[in-house]
Amino acid sequence: MRFTDFWERMETHLGSSYARSYARDHVLSELEGRTVEQALADGEDATRVWRAVVVALELPVRYR
Repeated sequence: MRFTDFWERMETHLGSSYARSYARDHVLSELEGRTVEQALADGEDATRVWRAVVVALELPVRYR
C-alpha cells in the first residue's frame, strides 16, 4: 500500500484532523507498543500498519 492510500484511509475513518493526531498519540499493541508514526518511521509496511489500525478501531474486516 502506498503512503497516500494509507493516509486517505486514515482520514476516511478518523477525519482529516484527527487522523494525524491518532497516528502521533495512540500506542497500538498490534504494533509492538508503537504509534502509527513510529511504526512507519521504523520502516513497517503501510499495509501492516493499516491492518493494526483496523484491529484497534474495531473496523469491519472488509476494510483490511
